[in-house]
Amino acid sequence: MTALLGRKIGMTRYFMEDGTNLPVTVIECGPCVVTQVKTSERDGYAAVQIAFGDARPRRSSMPIIGHDGKAGIGPKRHHREFRVADDAAAQAFSLGQALGAADMEGVRFVDVTGTSKGKGFAGPMKRHNFAGLEASHGVERKHRSAGSIASHATNRGSGPKVKKGKRMAGHMGDERITVRSLDVIKVIPDRNLILVKGPVPGANDGILWLEPSKRLWRRKARLAAAGA
Repeated sequence: MTALLGRKIGMTRYFMEDGTNLPVTVIECGPCVVTQVKTSERDGYAAVQIAFGDARPRRSSMPIIGHDGKAGIGPKRHHREFRVADDAAAQAFSLGQALGAADMEGVRFVDVTGTSKGKGFAGPMKRHNFAGLEASHGVERKHRSAGSIASHATNRGSGPKVKKGKRMAGHMGDERITVRSLDVIKVIPDRNLILVKGPVPGANDGILWLEPSKRLWRRKARLAAAGA
């Protein structure tokens, strides 16, 4: 199994051979470089670390420069690892090996993880889809208010603060989100591009993490098993 770091290019339309018009997101996956191979004997588990995106040395740090230098490359901006089944699978990768969209050929569905767009400070109706208060005649002008929080204003045993998880106004967005089981519509290896059906988290130029889907709905599981 191979996972990739990539960059969101944007959304467009893709026409299938039968004329079906699909909304797709274009993702630039790679080139990613293997910067570390972890084994259970040395590190306690088997994994492969990859890096994506060049960084100027003056914008990096000495540990990163030295770490990436062992793979024979300059400092990279983003690093992440993915688990593999065992040490033998990890040893199939080598330092400095380049990974790209071609390594995702044959993968039918992927999970895409990214950071959603930040919305700033938002009220409870926008942030949590509250209905608000009545807007009929005679009601005080608090239609978009969340209403009373009653005893949730204090959390007994942990000091005078609102209970954890209470849905109130606050910072909205800018969260780590995973969209599962997206259809891979097309892979363009020579340009390291992958087209997936539908939207993915974050704004254009945002960093994304792609990996083969870990769980599928029944219909998609049947398609994956059939190789469709």
